Amino acid sequence: MVKILKDIKKKIKNKIREHVTTEELMANGMKVGKDFFRGKNTELDDTFCWLIEIGDNVTLAPSVIVLAHDASMRCTLGYTKVGMVKIGNRVFVGASSIILPGVTIGDNVIIGAGSVVTKNIPSNSVYGGNPAKKISDLETYLSKHKDSNKTIFDEKNTFKGKLTLEEKHRIRCILEQEGISYSR
Repeated sequence: MVKILKDIKKKIKNKIREHVTTEELMANGMKVGKDFFRGKNTELDDTFCWLIEIGDNVTLAPSVIVLAHDASMRCTLGYTKVGMVKIGNRVFVGASSIILPGVTIGDNVIIGAGSVVTKNIPSNSVYGGNPAKKISDLETYLSKHKDSNKTIFDEKNTFKGKLTLEEKHRIRCILEQEGISYSR
């Protein structure tokens, strides 16, 4: 019985793909600029990684998926669609978003959490949704939040700051009054 369980675990492990590091992807041809942040569980297409280009100051939040191929036709047509993915400079891609093959994202772009990017996104814009659609130009979006009179918390007011129960309670009270606030 123990041997059967070990064999089953081995078969399952062989079917689960291991996480590939950014450094390994770069060694295989993916281009990445400086100050790149890859959130936890973010997957970059390791099969066609040399077709992915990421600019400077880019953040891919947790669980983002960037695909340079689409194998949906493989079982019926016998081949896979392949396309380059280019992500410009100063781009933020929200958690659990998906970027599909053949997409170019311009500079100074924010993509909302959970978005599915199926088409090119121009510079200086904010997109979100499934499929991703324009929400605003970047300047309008930033000025709306910049001129807010909401509380701005410092990093000491985050999990990294090792907050006391009283400090957590104080922050919760502020958020109950303001709805949304900000953190540095």
